[in-house]
Amino acid sequence: MTVATQVKQTLASLKGTQAALQQMATVEEKQQTKEILENSTRRMEKIIKNFESRIKVMEFEETQYKGF
Repeated sequence: MTVATQVKQTLASLKGTQAALQQMATVEEKQQTKEILENSTRRMEKIIKNFESRIKVMEFEETQYKGF
């Protein structure tokens, strides 16, 4: 498995986790739990954005990863 494939799979996994957290937050009835899930969703968004910016740097520095 190439580095590009691993990075792509990691990003997909992060987005899947975020989607699962969002889904759980929408169906949760307890307000405290709902707030925790929503907070976790926001934190995952920051992680994903950071990861995507690192991918851009990687693509710039290592042209073989560009557009994978």
